[in-house]
Amino acid sequence: MAWDYDFWIDGQCPSAKNQRQLVGRPGSRRLIKSAKALAYSKSFAEQCAPIDELITGDVALWVDSYYSSRRPDLACVDFIQDLLQGKIYLNDRQVKASGSTWNLDKENPRVRIRIRSIASKGCTEMSSLDVSKIWGVEIKTKQDQLSDGPNRILSQLSAI
Repeated sequence: MAWDYDFWIDGQCPSAKNQRQLVGRPGSRRLIKSAKALAYSKSFAEQCAPIDELITGDVALWVDSYYSSRRPDLACVDFIQDLLQGKIYLNDRQVKASGSTWNLDKENPRVRIRIRSIASKGCTEMSSLDVSKIWGVEIKTKQDQLSDGPNRILSQLSAI
């Protein structure tokens, strides 16, 4: 199953957990984006041109992050979702399914972003989405997953 959008962004994405810093004096403090987050946001904007017609429906997002060291955790997906707002889709609330992988590449940190439009049945539960239509693989029922173990599911998803 093909992705609607599949592209790369050079540079190491900062963690969404650490993208804000507290500034000001007690009583008048506020949160602003950290220097790393601001620099990455600028670089992202230069590399990701907005599409002509933004996606207005629900989307699935897959992010492959390549880090320059083993230190960062895989907490950049929320930040990527925010950065895609106004470039690929209208609002990050449209992301109804997401997946990610952590990878090591000391020489070339980067992020691969894949986005696919999906149709939901209007229910707010994940069960309203046909998982095989999101990721392009057949996922067994919960009972089958428990008996097969999670490794089988992970191996199916890693083939995406």
